[in-house]
Amino acid sequence: MTKPNLAKALKPSLMALAWPIFVEQLLHIMTGTVDTFMVSHISDNAVAALGTANQIVVFFIIIFSFISIGSSVVMTHHLGAGDREGADHLASTAIGVNTWLGLIASLLVWYFAELMLDVIQLPEELKGYALPFLHLMGGTLFLESINFALSSILRSHTHTRPVMIVTVIQNVLNIVGNCILLFGLFGAPKMGVVGVALSTVFSRFVACVALWILVEHYTHLKVRARDFFYLKGDRLKRILHIGLPAAGENISWWLAFMFITALTARMGGVSLATQAYTFQIALVVMLGGIAVSVAGEIIIGHMIGAGQFEDAYHQAMNNLKLGLITSIGMVCLAALTAPWLFGLFTSDPAIIATGTLLVRMSLFVEPGRTFNIVFVNALRATGDARYPLIWGVISQWTLMAGGSWLLGTYFGLGLPGVWIAFGLDEWFRAMLFLRRWRKRKWLPHARRTHASAQAAGAEISSSLPS
Repeated sequence: MTKPNLAKALKPSLMALAWPIFVEQLLHIMTGTVDTFMVSHISDNAVAALGTANQIVVFFIIIFSFISIGSSVVMTHHLGAGDREGADHLASTAIGVNTWLGLIASLLVWYFAELMLDVIQLPEELKGYALPFLHLMGGTLFLESINFALSSILRSHTHTRPVMIVTVIQNVLNIVGNCILLFGLFGAPKMGVVGVALSTVFSRFVACVALWILVEHYTHLKVRARDFFYLKGDRLKRILHIGLPAAGENISWWLAFMFITALTARMGGVSLATQAYTFQIALVVMLGGIAVSVAGEIIIGHMIGAGQFEDAYHQAMNNLKLGLITSIGMVCLAALTAPWLFGLFTSDPAIIATGTLLVRMSLFVEPGRTFNIVFVNALRATGDARYPLIWGVISQWTLMAGGSWLLGTYFGLGLPGVWIAFGLDEWFRAMLFLRRWRKRKWLPHARRTHASAQAAGAEISSSLPS
């Protein structure tokens, strides 16, 4: 087994990796945005119902992400160390585990959809929209879980463009399907929110088939039937070492956000619709930081596998600079165009006014969020995944959730109070993670991760026939 020179192992630059990720993630978000825009032609109540039901779907998608995140990071360590065989073993494990997780989640949402909507206190009059949507979207979550695993395999091999192309195709199919089934074009029945769900499910299926083909083409990975049943413990343990803390932090944030949504629901349907619209815009705004951080995570993971720790340090600082430039630029643009953006979705002046205020308050929130995204991904790539989890849970449930209740509900500031709490949480964690990175507290984790990848690769090589 040879160790490739880093320049040869990592031909793509940060921007070459980041821009396809940006487009891919933008298109993923645009699926929800397009759905929201089209459903807004039904009513604001339909938008509030769809946005709330979709939070349950996203919660399970976050659960799927812990295997794909963990496997992607560990695969980059093996690839950086020149161990292709080890990366392939991890890839097949990721596909198998995510398939089973997806099937379990699909069954849970299908059978307990109404109970889940009750838990997040969706008003009774909105259930008629939310329940059929959740049954269809939740019942086919297994497709999304497989897609996550396949996409992570391609990204870890630095093939970000093929994933982007699949996402383009998926979005085109979703938009066309929405138009046909929502508005009854070409003689099709007008199916409302159910039509939106059906077109999304169909586009998911097509994407799943396309990603299978691309993984086999670019990586020549062969997944056998037994890989779905024989899940080797040592591989899964290494994936979970990174994936579980990553998932724990993401799940904590989303649960805190769902708690906040329950508080918002008590403020009334207008507040709930405003939050749904604003969150769609916020997802687009944060994309610059997300794309740069994911691309940076891939590069840093390869560097850790190759034992180039000082290069990894400087790479994260460069990721931060580029992430801040893109995210600040996008939030400024959103703040300037906010009234027009909300006008695309609704004519309610209260929603437009409050939503515009929230987007402009995001000028304070988004830079802090970019710090978090960049350094959480960088720490995870070194193997230092527990620190972001611990402080994430503490901050999200005290400053974010607790602050939202205190400012938004107790002091009666409403959604502006919630956004202040978001900002306090983001900036508190931003300063903690920046300090940890600059103090190089992650180095012991990076050294252990490098040694582990080398040892695992040597074990696999010794077991192969000569």
